[in-house]
Amino acid sequence: MEPIKSDIEKQPAPSPIATERTKPGKVFVPIVDIRETKDSMVLIADMPGVDERSVDITLEKNILTITGSVKPQVFENHTMAHAEYDIGDYERAFTISDEVDRDGIAAKVSNGVLRVTLRKAEKAKARKIAITAA
Repeated sequence: MEPIKSDIEKQPAPSPIATERTKPGKVFVPIVDIRETKDSMVLIADMPGVDERSVDITLEKNILTITGSVKPQVFENHTMAHAEYDIGDYERAFTISDEVDRDGIAAKVSNGVLRVTLRKAEKAKARKIAITAA
């Protein structure tokens, strides 16, 4: 049986690249996997360099926004000979539906990987319907 596609997959959120920014610097859109269980949906975002102090998650109306920042490392008495690692902020937004229990959202970050668990509301969980004889 194919899982029911929720609104989080159906409706693209506004791209952070297309929005105006008031602070300077680069903004990266983190790569995100979305996994679904019978009780929740889990967003797994790759945000190298962030920790729990530099990540912010907000829920306003039905838009869940993930932001994070990475501070550049400063080395005394060094000059850059070659650079490939780019520093900047992360930002990504998702439209969530009424399937998500707004009070049941939890997040943790480890080694630059953010896991946001969106618990499903009771009405969105699959259930067996009892059948009675007429």
